[in-house]
Amino acid sequence: MQILNPSTTPAYSGVIRNTVQIARTEGFFSLWRGMSSVIVGAGPAHAVYFATYEAVKHAMGGNQAGVHHPLAAATSGAAATIASDAFMNPFDVIKQRMQIQNSSKMYRSMLDCAKYVYKSEGLGAFYISYPTTLSMTVPFTALQFLAYESISTAMNPAKNYDPLTHCLAGAVAGGFAAGLTTPMDVIKTMLQTRGTSTDPEVRSVNSFIGGCRLLYQRAGVKGFFKGVRPRIVTTMPSTAICWSAYEFSKSYFIKRNDAA
Repeated sequence: MQILNPSTTPAYSGVIRNTVQIARTEGFFSLWRGMSSVIVGAGPAHAVYFATYEAVKHAMGGNQAGVHHPLAAATSGAAATIASDAFMNPFDVIKQRMQIQNSSKMYRSMLDCAKYVYKSEGLGAFYISYPTTLSMTVPFTALQFLAYESISTAMNPAKNYDPLTHCLAGAVAGGFAAGLTTPMDVIKTMLQTRGTSTDPEVRSVNSFIGGCRLLYQRAGVKGFFKGVRPRIVTTMPSTAICWSAYEFSKSYFIKRNDAA
């Protein structure tokens, strides 16, 4: 939905209609294209993410019980994103390429896609969207962590382990941040998939400003919010699971350390 289409007729419109049409024309399992790239990269990237988050948050005094530190939450989230995205960006590029319509005819696997991108566009293709990615993920993470800390502190001032609080706060915080940062995600997708576009103007875009200019010319302000609903819908459960797993692991290791 976010890819800039040279045709005046949109390839897909509407979340449910999109899902049915993709499954019907490209097969049910095409809905999971690019998952292998996410699986390989997400684990190490999240380890870097939360390790950086805790280190910066602790250094800024954000772990004090009963005290709300919005600046510490936002800053530690932004720092965590910069570190983890440096690792994850190439995997995200591969994922985007594999999710393009009819990409299964071009790539046999994640490794095949990586080789193709490297041979045809060079190493820089894996990081051309990194500045734009940061322009999206840094505010996304800062907003998410700020919202999560605010909601979880309001629901659980003592900051004890509470699965319901962590799940609900994670879902709401993720959806809130996803909606507000959709414009940057649209531009990021354009930069990551430009190498496969048949549109010469799209292929020539090589910066965030250039992408914004072209998108506004083609689609207006509405173009910056293409795919906002599926982005929110998919982000909410993933951030709920992520925060729940993180808080569970954190609680487990704290108890284990105290018992030692």
